[in-house]
Amino acid sequence: MSAIPAPDLFSGFPRVLACGRYTLPLRRPLIMGIVNVTPDSFSDGGRFIEAGRAIEHANRLVEEGADILDIGGESTRPGAQRVPVPADEELARVLPVLRSARDLPVPVSVDTLKPDVMRVVLAEGASMINDVNALRAPGALDAVRGAGCGLCLMHMQGEPRTMQAAPHYEDVVAEVKAFLAQRIAACEAAGIARERLVIDPGFGFGKSGQHNLALLRGLGALRELGVPVLAGLSRKSTLGTITGRGSEDRLAASLAAALLAVERGASIVRVHDVAATRDALLVLRAVNNEVDQRP
Repeated sequence: MSAIPAPDLFSGFPRVLACGRYTLPLRRPLIMGIVNVTPDSFSDGGRFIEAGRAIEHANRLVEEGADILDIGGESTRPGAQRVPVPADEELARVLPVLRSARDLPVPVSVDTLKPDVMRVVLAEGASMINDVNALRAPGALDAVRGAGCGLCLMHMQGEPRTMQAAPHYEDVVAEVKAFLAQRIAACEAAGIARERLVIDPGFGFGKSGQHNLALLRGLGALRELGVPVLAGLSRKSTLGTITGRGSEDRLAASLAAALLAVERGASIVRVHDVAATRDALLVLRAVNNEVDQRP
């Protein structure tokens, strides 16, 4: 069987991602390391809720090769309680980590859907906003418009408490693509440059296992929208269904998923296990004769 051709990471969209004071070249896949400061995230909930441990974890991820850090203060896992975490509580979780991590040599993203939180973290030095709601909340576009930060727009069907009850699509790739195209257009209409945008199909956010696999196969279609694609498959339940393993035992499956996503066009992979992912991507790049572009 012939190998899948290495994707042209420049094709069809900007060669860099603008993230506040950072400009990230897209000549190779980027690794976004996850820092959850929540008590109830699906994989590592509670492990880094204490600020000191979260800061240590953030530093370790950068040492392991993370290109971006993604700090989240409110769980959006399937089945999560949707009594929203108040903005002041979310900020109390996120800000100590952000204030430490903003001096690291990589951009810091904050995973939030609240415009009030967006405004504060951007003022405190966040370089990117990662929004599972794709900036649909009233005031979200205004909160980020003039900040110059990177923006990740994710697709989610429904809301976290019920989104996995019975997700349905006629054509999941086409429907997710249409939604993300609409959100890109909304951002551009608000005066947000395309160089600031990333799209995320939202693996596991209102999708069955088969929907997730179809989206993984169809990442090339999402690249046609002209902005970088982020794939967040690390430790997801679909991998557990395939392998029969719990969330802490899905490293091999997560690495396989990251490689498959990159081969199909993802420019960023969002992962828990940065060092192992970096090594796997280096092997892929060596096979594709890209060893001269080491991180």
